Amino acid sequence: MCIQGKIAVAGRQSRVASNFLSLVAQTQTSTSTDELATGDSPMPTTLLFELSDGIARITINRPDKRNALNSTVIAELGDAITRVETDAAVRGVILTGAGAKAFVAGADITELSQQSPMEGKARSLLGQQVFRRLELCGKPVIAAVNGFALGGGCELAMACHIRIAAEHARFGQPEVKLGIGPGYGGTARLPRLVGKGRALELLLTGGVIDAPEAHRIGLVNRVVSGDKLMAESEALLHTILENGPLAIRACLEAVDAGLETTLDQALLLEANHFGLLSTTADMREGTRAFTEKRKAIFKGV
Repeated sequence: MCIQGKIAVAGRQSRVASNFLSLVAQTQTSTSTDELATGDSPMPTTLLFELSDGIARITINRPDKRNALNSTVIAELGDAITRVETDAAVRGVILTGAGAKAFVAGADITELSQQSPMEGKARSLLGQQVFRRLELCGKPVIAAVNGFALGGGCELAMACHIRIAAEHARFGQPEVKLGIGPGYGGTARLPRLVGKGRALELLLTGGVIDAPEAHRIGLVNRVVSGDKLMAESEALLHTILENGPLAIRACLEAVDAGLETTLDQALLLEANHFGLLSTTADMREGTRAFTEKRKAIFKGV
């Protein structure tokens, strides 16, 4: 690699390291905002936010519309993600839909049918931004897919780090059947998860697949019975949260950034995180607990 290239790579890695140190500082200094859930301000009705034992349960709450994503839901989801990002009491997230029929059955067709080209682009960019913030929140997010995850619903599930599906769940990107394409990241995330060929088949046919097929092609991590969906999701998230929060954040960042760069740059990013984590009290606690044969008590510092 030429000198200029090495300098450019070093600059990118330096910025990533700086971002991670900034995230460490945020973790150490952020304060809980539990009062948001108990104060006088009314909670939104199209999106529910419940916090218990470090886990935020976010529920899209439009069961009469199969939890379709409209402008209000997107705005409230953005507000919920802000709380996830800034509230130290939130350590992980489970995202699901109200009722037993749908996770999110897509975007609100009434809104889409009336949009102008500029409004359509603005709608897409806003949804992409909100979903990307969820993906980059630095805390593990599990989608508990309890039914139809179509269009924007499938895109929302793909923006989560892990997807657990009920046996009756269905997945698809049927936008082409409406004469439009995906707008919230379907063409970007689907091929990254299942490969180009399988993604194009789903995108071009507008077909819908069941949960076992989604698991077979790598779109979901697990398939469970519907009555065990939330329990399985919570159990997995609790297992994740037993580990060091700074290490979890570093893994999320390294995988996300590493997929968008060369192997050598991804390896360097991993080494930077490895070194940075070696400065933390959590690392000292984790290694000490291992040698003392006890459970580590991580504090995120």
